[in-house]
Amino acid sequence: MIGSVVFWATAGDILTASAMRRIGDLDAVRARSGLVGAIRAVVTDLHFGVGVFCLALSFFSLLFALSHNDLSLIGPAATSLTFVSNAAAAKLFLKENVDRRRWMAAIFVCIGVALLAL
Repeated sequence: MIGSVVFWATAGDILTASAMRRIGDLDAVRARSGLVGAIRAVVTDLHFGVGVFCLALSFFSLLFALSHNDLSLIGPAATSLTFVSNAAAAKLFLKENVDRRRWMAAIFVCIGVALLAL
């Protein structure tokens, strides 16, 4: 259940970030096209729409997980593993620079979750 939350949250985050990079600076879009044009640019982007759909799936997966397990386990596990998977996906798909400090933070977060699960 946690894996489903993490997968859909990461997919949604990557897709929405990709959409916002393609759209560009929203202030510049708003200056050119007005507020309605900026809103239109966001909501008509396919990556943005699919990303929001993935985030909705993540939310409903979280609800399902919470109906079967304790929040004290599901919340930290899903959040921390999403942090780790977002870092890996950002490096792989968005070509972001994920430095050693972020990887170390991800490792420590995983250790913390493992301690909670015991």
